[in-house]
Amino acid sequence: MENKPAAITIQNFTTENGAFYATLKLNFQVFGLALHTAPIILVNHALTGNSQVIGELGWWNDLIGTGKTIDTAKYTILAFDVPGNGFDGCSIENYLDFTARDIARIFVYGIQVLNIQQLHTIIGGSVGGGIAWEMAVLQPKITQHLIPIATDWKATDWLIANCFLQDQILNNSSKPIEDARIHAMLCYRTPESFAAKFERTINDEVAIFNVESWLVHHGSKLQKRFQLSSYKLMNQLLKTIDITRNSASFKALTAEIEADIHIIGIDSDLFFTPSENRATYRELKKYKNNVSYQEIVSIHGHDAFLIEYKQLHNLLKGIF
Repeated sequence: MENKPAAITIQNFTTENGAFYATLKLNFQVFGLALHTAPIILVNHALTGNSQVIGELGWWNDLIGTGKTIDTAKYTILAFDVPGNGFDGCSIENYLDFTARDIARIFVYGIQVLNIQQLHTIIGGSVGGGIAWEMAVLQPKITQHLIPIATDWKATDWLIANCFLQDQILNNSSKPIEDARIHAMLCYRTPESFAAKFERTINDEVAIFNVESWLVHHGSKLQKRFQLSSYKLMNQLLKTIDITRNSASFKALTAEIEADIHIIGIDSDLFFTPSENRATYRELKKYKNNVSYQEIVSIHGHDAFLIEYKQLHNLLKGIF
C-alpha cells in the first residue's frame, strides 16, 4: 500500500506544564500493508526526522521495506510526526510548553483515534526511543514489543547539559541552526569516527580541514530543510525525557509494562551512554524476565543506529 499522509486533529490539549492548545494537528503516514490487516509497528522519529520513514526521502530505508528487517510485505508501518517538527510546515513557537511525555500522550491519543487495540512494536532511536519509553509507561498494554535504540528512559545530567548548550546556540547565534548542528555532530559521532573518516586531511579548495568543511556542510544542509522553532522544540523534548518525573518510581512504573523490552545501546555512544543503558537493563532484570540488552559495536557513536544496518538487522531479526 502506498502511504497517504493524513492528519488527526486534537482538541483542547493541556500540556504537563499547563499550557492550553485549542487544536493541535497530528500528522501521520502509513506504509506497507493497510491498517488493521497486519501487525502494526509504530516508528518514532528522532530529532531531525519525520513520518517519512521510507521512500525517496525516507530516513530508515535500510531497515524498513520489502524484504528488509521490518518487512513492509508483512507489517503495517505507522509513523507520527511530532507536532511542531515542521514536516507539514506547522510550527510551535512556545517550545518550553512541551515535554517528551506530552508527545507520548499525543501519540497514544492518535493510536486510539485510529482504533488500534495493540501495537506489535514501538521502535525509536534517540528522542524517538525516549518517547517510546514514555508511551509504554502511559499505556502498559499498548505494545507487545518495546525497542528503544540509542536512548534511555531519562535524560542524564550530561544530556541535559548538551541540550542546554544547544538551546543557548539556538537562541543566541547569528546562524543558529548551522552552529547548533555543528555542535550536535560532535555529540553524535566520536573522536575515533572522525579520525577514521578524515585523517587530518585538508580540503584544498577552501583551505580548511576536511573535518571542518564536513561540519559546515552538515550545518548548511540542515539549515536548508529544518525550521528553527522545530529544532528548539525537539531539543526541549530530548532534555525532558524522564518517565519518573512527577510520577512513581522507576520500578513501580516499569513493572507494569507488559511488552517485551529490547534495549539496544551503542558501545561508543557519547550522548546516551552504554553504561546508562546497562544500568537500566540490570535494574529491570531484577523483576522482569522479558527484557534484553544488546549493543551495536561501532566507532561511530550515537549515529551508529543510522549507519550500522547489518548489526541492527542481526539484533532485530528475531523479533520480526
